[in-house]
Amino acid sequence: MAQNTRPTRLDYCQYLVSSQINYTLTNFAEHSRKFSHDQLNRFLRDDKLSPRMVWEQTKEQLIASPTGFLIFDDTVADKNHSRSIEVVRRQWSGTTSSVIRGIGIVSCIYVNAELNRFWLIDYRIFAPDDDGKTKLDHAREMFDLAMHHKQLEFRCVLMDTWYATRQFMLHIERNGKIYYCPLQANRQVDEGDGTVVKYRRVDSLAWSSEEERAWQEPPRQRLSAWASPPTVPARGLKRSHGLCRHQRCDSNFDRRHTRGVCRSLED
Repeated sequence: MAQNTRPTRLDYCQYLVSSQINYTLTNFAEHSRKFSHDQLNRFLRDDKLSPRMVWEQTKEQLIASPTGFLIFDDTVADKNHSRSIEVVRRQWSGTTSSVIRGIGIVSCIYVNAELNRFWLIDYRIFAPDDDGKTKLDHAREMFDLAMHHKQLEFRCVLMDTWYATRQFMLHIERNGKIYYCPLQANRQVDEGDGTVVKYRRVDSLAWSSEEERAWQEPPRQRLSAWASPPTVPARGLKRSHGLCRHQRCDSNFDRRHTRGVCRSLED
C-alpha cells in the first residue's frame, strides 16, 4: 500500500537506473510500496528539469580539455500509444527506422577522450509547434551557449547527417572549431578545382590505392557555395548499412587523423 510520501527526483532516478526495460509510471507504481500511480503522475507533471538545472548539476563534475568534443544528437522517446501528451508528434525515429509518435529530444554531450568520460551538458525538446525551432536551431543555440556562456574548452564537434548543413558547418568554423559529419549517400559533391563544377553523388565516388595512402598529406579542395570557400580535407569513404558515409573536417585538423582526398560539397 502506498504511503503518504511525495516522490523525489532521487526516487525516480533510482527507479530508472534499476529498471532496464520498462520505464512506465504503471510499472514503477506496481513495484513500489511507497508511491501510488497518482502520486508519481503528479510528481512528473509538476517537476521541472530545465536545461539550466542540468548544467548546474553537471558543471561541478565536468573535467574540460582543450582536445574535448561536443556531440550533437537527437533521439525520439516512443509514445506511439499516447494521445494526450502535448509535445508528442509524428517524427522519424532512427531506432525503428520509421515515422512514429514520440517526443523528440536534441542533446549536447561533452566528451573528454583523454579520461574516457562524458557529460550531458544541455538538451532541448523538439516542439516546433510551440517555439518554431528546428533541430538545427537547437543545436546551434546549444553550441553558442557552450562556446560563449559556459565557456567550455573543446576542439571538435561531432554530429549526425541531420546537422550536416552548410550553414551549421560554417558557423562552427567561424568560431574556430573543427567538425566531423557523415553525409548521406545521395549528397552531391564536386571533385574538381572549382573551375568547372560537376557534382556527383557521394556513393559514386571511387578511391584509388594512391588516395587511400594519402592520409599523411591529403590534397585539398574548396567547398562550393561558401562565402569564403575554405579548403577541406576529407576523412574518407566507408559503407554502413548500405549507406555511403563521407566524413569531413576543416583544414586545420591534425593530418595524422586525416585520410583520403578532398571533395567540394554542394549546398
